[in-house]
Amino acid sequence: MNSVRQLSAIAAFSLFLQPSFAQKRVDPNAVAPEFRAAAEKRRAEQLTLNDCSKKANDAKILKRDRAAFIFGCAESKNQAATNGGVKQP
Repeated sequence: MNSVRQLSAIAAFSLFLQPSFAQKRVDPNAVAPEFRAAAEKRRAEQLTLNDCSKKANDAKILKRDRAAFIFGCAESKNQAATNGGVKQP
């Protein structure tokens, strides 16, 4: 009876620790043509968030401050892209 509990616990933990449940990057070529523009925009957002997340890891940002750091990083990248890389005074 004890071994059944151990096996069920191992099975439950293995299900929750699978990386396959993570959100995958959007492939604009695998989407219908009418949704391709939205898929390209979402992929750009995903790449930006991934880059900002790596910067947070490198800067060793605390978990409590991580969301604010990533949000600020993504906003500054979006603003730089909208302004063509020119900073506003």
